[in-house]
Amino acid sequence: MKRRIFLAVPLVVFAPVAVANDAYPPVERGRPLRFPRDHGSHPDFGVEWWYVTGWLADGAGNEYGMQVTFFRNRPRIAESNPSAFAPRQLLFAHAAIANPRENRLRHDQRAARAGFGLAEASEETTRVFIDDWSLSLLDDVYRAKVAARAFSLELAFTPQRPALPNGDAGYSQKGPLPLQASYYYSRPQLAVSGSIVIEGKANAVTGRAWLDHEWSSEYMAQEAAGWDWTGINFADGGSLMAFRMRGRAGGTVWAGGTLRSKDGDVRTFAPDEIHFTPRRTWRSPRTSVEYPVAMTVSAGGIAYALEPLFDDQELDASATTGTIYWEGAVRASGAGGLTGRGYLELTGYGTRLRL
Repeated sequence: MKRRIFLAVPLVVFAPVAVANDAYPPVERGRPLRFPRDHGSHPDFGVEWWYVTGWLADGAGNEYGMQVTFFRNRPRIAESNPSAFAPRQLLFAHAAIANPRENRLRHDQRAARAGFGLAEASEETTRVFIDDWSLSLLDDVYRAKVAARAFSLELAFTPQRPALPNGDAGYSQKGPLPLQASYYYSRPQLAVSGSIVIEGKANAVTGRAWLDHEWSSEYMAQEAAGWDWTGINFADGGSLMAFRMRGRAGGTVWAGGTLRSKDGDVRTFAPDEIHFTPRRTWRSPRTSVEYPVAMTVSAGGIAYALEPLFDDQELDASATTGTIYWEGAVRASGAGGLTGRGYLELTGYGTRLRL
């Protein structure tokens, strides 16, 4: 049995605050995404994540939401220390299964320093793992394996379309300053196959998923508290990504989005073209945090109503990234009867995200 090297204390890695910092490379407009290299890790940058969310269904037609996320963080701690135990790179992972028949989100998490063959993030392609949790890309198929305490999964995600750069050819601004940006692309409309195991019962599943890969050194403006994000796979083959950075006092600090039509046409939205409007809230019985779990998202003047698979999809990651957030499967309905399924992410509603 492999020996696991996990961290003893949580570190918040979701959102570096934008400050002048010469120790990390900047995110620069005009730097093109390069594949397959950019499927891999970018260890010089402060924070990075590979984020997979999706809807699954078993043979009986029962639906599930699914999340598998790996985070990489460069904490700049003891980087000159020659010891192999120096935490030059930290890896975190979150996984969850949303089951509406239980009205419950089963979730688990991992954290480790990179090294010793027990936790790594490859620079060549997507290959990130912590012990027996992994996400990898081989022959243009992503594969995830997770052995959590309350469930396990083994899933394959097959792209149906090329990678979709967000923002300006992959440069995605997140605030009013150019440095408040990330390199960011999505893989919508991933065809899913595989199995999930809950309480010892294995179910073959199929479905649709969405992968985001994003890396940055400076992400959130000082005046931002967190963000709202959604990724929707439409039934006609199109896809929508939209986000807004929320201000501490409410309102929107910055926003953006990308729409790819069923025909492959791509539209990038300016900050004033994206709006998130709460339709209904839910208060967590565990944390007392109130989340707008039902939203209307407007992109370029077209509105989409988002409704959760069920309300209680709060994920407590205090033991790893030090955060509590809402990450939920949602149904979408839009103009002309357009429908879709995807995920809604709500962060910074309890306390402000910070490094």
